[in-house]
Amino acid sequence: MSSQVQKQVKQLDRVIIRFAGDSGDGMQLTGDRFTQESAVFGNDLVTLPNFPAEIRAPQGTLPGVSSFQVHFADHDILTAGDAPDVLVAMNPAALKANIGDLPKGATIIVDTHDFSARNLTKAGYDANPLDFIGDAGSELGEFAVHPVDLTGMTVEAVKEFGLSRKDAARAKNMFALGLLSWMYGRPTESTTAFLTKRFAKVPAIRDANITAFKAGWNFGETTEAFAVSYEIKPAPVSPGTYRNISGNLALAYGLVAAGVQSGLPVFLGSYPITPASDILHELSKHKAFGVTTFQAEDEIAGVGAAIGASFAGHLGVTTTSGPGIALKSEAIGLAVMTELPLLVVDVQRGGPSTGLPTKTEQADLLQAMFGRNGEAPVPIVAPQSPGDCFDAAIEAARIAITYRTPVMLLSDGYLANGSEPWRIPETAGLPVIEPSFATERNHVLKPEKVLEDGTVQPEEKDFWPYLRDEETLARPWAVPGTPGLEHRIGGLEKGEGHGNISYDPGNHDFMVRTRQAKVDRIAESLPPLEVDDPSGRAKVLVLGWGSTYGPIGAGVRRVRRAGYDVAQVHLRHLNPFPKDLGDILKRYDKVLVPEMNLGQLSMLLRAKYLVDAIGYNHVRGLPLKAAELAEAIGNLVADAEGITVDLTTSTVEEIS
Repeated sequence: MSSQVQKQVKQLDRVIIRFAGDSGDGMQLTGDRFTQESAVFGNDLVTLPNFPAEIRAPQGTLPGVSSFQVHFADHDILTAGDAPDVLVAMNPAALKANIGDLPKGATIIVDTHDFSARNLTKAGYDANPLDFIGDAGSELGEFAVHPVDLTGMTVEAVKEFGLSRKDAARAKNMFALGLLSWMYGRPTESTTAFLTKRFAKVPAIRDANITAFKAGWNFGETTEAFAVSYEIKPAPVSPGTYRNISGNLALAYGLVAAGVQSGLPVFLGSYPITPASDILHELSKHKAFGVTTFQAEDEIAGVGAAIGASFAGHLGVTTTSGPGIALKSEAIGLAVMTELPLLVVDVQRGGPSTGLPTKTEQADLLQAMFGRNGEAPVPIVAPQSPGDCFDAAIEAARIAITYRTPVMLLSDGYLANGSEPWRIPETAGLPVIEPSFATERNHVLKPEKVLEDGTVQPEEKDFWPYLRDEETLARPWAVPGTPGLEHRIGGLEKGEGHGNISYDPGNHDFMVRTRQAKVDRIAESLPPLEVDDPSGRAKVLVLGWGSTYGPIGAGVRRVRRAGYDVAQVHLRHLNPFPKDLGDILKRYDKVLVPEMNLGQLSMLLRAKYLVDAIGYNHVRGLPLKAAELAEAIGNLVADAEGITVDLTTSTVEEIS
């Protein structure tokens, strides 16, 4: 009687897996499929794709390594995780580039096929590290290493389909996905359906990938090399319909929703740039919602067309990254002067210049704030998570339309490419945005007059494009072609009210102050900030913005679970600041401001509120690490309260 391999199933509450290989090995697709399987299963999850900027980076080299990290759990999590529990390395370079991030005891699954002398040399190895597993001093000695010939087994599994060895080997990522899907009890139906649809026109490739995927699963089920599989139960969530969503996709959906909720056609004028291009790709699919997309010849043409669309009564949008903002700055100043609604989406990346196109950073805050000639104030809105990009886009549109101003929406590469489960909102719960177009003349030239013979001479009116709403200070938005509302606008200074060109010194001073006052007036419409201070006894406040929300939240959790008090506030509106921010800052002895820059928000807070904001700053092209941030918070708590802080009572699992 043949013996059946007995498999143990262990319960875990969370796992962090990183798939890593050459940039042609399909690691992004593999990670995305594992993420989709986990989303279908019902886990909470956060992802971190990390890939080279080159279209085809040098094969087998450290700069050419592409990775995809997914953190999934049976509870609410906030980050993609500081360190992987499992590394799947498809070649020597992937092992070399990622081994430094692994904690002791981590599992490493290595595809042995590509550990040739040539590839080892490319990766900087003098000898094959797999040959020394179990030896004293082995660099792999601290890890549970599983050398597996993934490529060889894949080629053998798909030989019936008559593919060349090169094409057959390309399915190795699906073999790896099948193996990991078995190890962590992932549902497989969605991946099988995906492969069936994706390669429908190439049956041999379709069948080879599906076969490789199933072969990987079966290998895990039958081999003695993997004696344990793991179960991570679904996370509890509030009722609703959920989907996995990336920040760029959520932002695109938010722009579509803003158009629907305002009744305005959306016009996107954009030039492709990493990491913002996906927004252009997605919006081009939504003509049915009145969305027009224009792929311009350059950045300046893209924003110019968007401003023209706004003048014509559309919701003008332009998408870019930091280098594009530099090119668009003069045109954004034109939108400030003409006081037209315009959404400027900056998906930030590492800089300056070309910088790190595929890595994240949030170093464009001061550029968004001040990066135009003259006094040219622009409101700034920043989402805090991939799903929040949807709501942030609607909020940015509300401000732009209501206050007749360009608005800067600051996302970043981590949010753009990362993903999380997102509860699809009920359309009835979305805010209605009223454009309130001008429909009639608004300025009395001559009042109504009763003549001596008793006849009434009606009043005469004309249209003044810079008469302002008393509440918002917004000027009227008159669609060209509206009878009687003919007017001119442009980049030269305007006379208050009538809007004709004016070089009067007093008028210029008045208009500069009025444009600033209009942006300041936005604060009147903002809700009070949410202060997360459960005990009410905290002396330290951690204040953040944008994608630092996850690492800050995870760091704060760890400090609290170790028994210490700390407060957290996260800003969505960076210009103007919420009205109650100053009072909140005064309540705390110490204010820590974590940022992926060298202290830009800290500088603004010091200037406006004279608070000694303490920066926690890293610009590594990666999200902040929650454990390191927790240590910084703990040190500040110790200083503020005059105590010794020990965070070792909080486990790694608790900080995520």
